Amino acid sequence: MARKKLLQPHYATATDPRILHTRQALRQALLDLVGDKPLEQISIREIAATAGIGYNTFFRHYQDRDALVRAVISEELQQLIELCVTTLDASDSARASLALCEFVASHDALWSTLLTGGASNLLREEFMRLLREQTAARIAANATSPAEVGVRLVAAGTLEILGWWLEQPRRMPAAEVAKIYEQLVVAPVIDAYME
Repeated sequence: MARKKLLQPHYATATDPRILHTRQALRQALLDLVGDKPLEQISIREIAATAGIGYNTFFRHYQDRDALVRAVISEELQQLIELCVTTLDASDSARASLALCEFVASHDALWSTLLTGGASNLLREEFMRLLREQTAARIAANATSPAEVGVRLVAAGTLEILGWWLEQPRRMPAAEVAKIYEQLVVAPVIDAYME
């Protein structure tokens, strides 16, 4: 007999604090577990137990494990985009670059999986698309190079530097990576494209 799914679609847009708390607990449980083992080895039972909820309760919030993974990735990617855009808008791009690197360091196991795993190409495409949407109005129309080149430089530079950093057997501190990022990606793009 097939198990009936309990998904409650309205939970995705719910504002009830209990629902929001449970969804956040599930997302945090996944982030905690991905630090201990590969993403593909994490089960729904482990996620539910780590979140402190019942197994069936999981299905009221997410259809399956992949739906939770997509939600976490989307949330993490959106935060990275916002931090990336902030580096271009900030009066102190060095501080904004540090905030970006510290964010990635705070979830390094997940970002290592995302940037160096099998889904890295999809992540890059989605990052580029979202960054293009976020920066379209910010890139100066009168820049000497096409705006699309600036967006591609920021996207590729961000992901390449972060990917390189997370692949290192001995990771340098976030502050050092932030300096590299600010010097090689942020400052040149600000100089060439921002008003």
